[in-house]
Amino acid sequence: MAVYKIVEIGDEVLREVAKPVKEVTPNIIKLIDNMADTMYAAKGVGLAAPQIGVSKKVIVVDIGEGLVELVNPVIIEASGRSVVDTEGCLSVPNMVGEVARADILVVKGLNRKGEEVVYRAKGFLARAFQHEIDHLEGVIFVDKANNLRKVE
Repeated sequence: MAVYKIVEIGDEVLREVAKPVKEVTPNIIKLIDNMADTMYAAKGVGLAAPQIGVSKKVIVVDIGEGLVELVNPVIIEASGRSVVDTEGCLSVPNMVGEVARADILVVKGLNRKGEEVVYRAKGFLARAFQHEIDHLEGVIFVDKANNLRKVE
């Protein structure tokens, strides 16, 4: 597959609301595969299609428990307490900040076969889903972060 250049903050595509995917086609499957390759090559835990310049509602996440691929993901429930933790982003290199996120989520979307799937996530996986789904709405973690700081 291919590894794409990750779009960085300042690029307009990161501020757009991504377009829903009408149908999971071979091109969407190729996009998912390329996004996963790009995420792994960058040593990230999640990637949204806008981060490679593609305004489509597609995300990939792997927090170390296996790859999750979601087309048109939607948070259908957010509960638990709000937890503040440090986040960074492949599109905002060398910056981290503290972001409050729901600790428990239910997310639904389509898998690579076009079938509806539902994930119940907590902790780090819930945080990763929220971070990537924010990208699909044109929101970058720096919009929600406190104590933004440079890291090397």
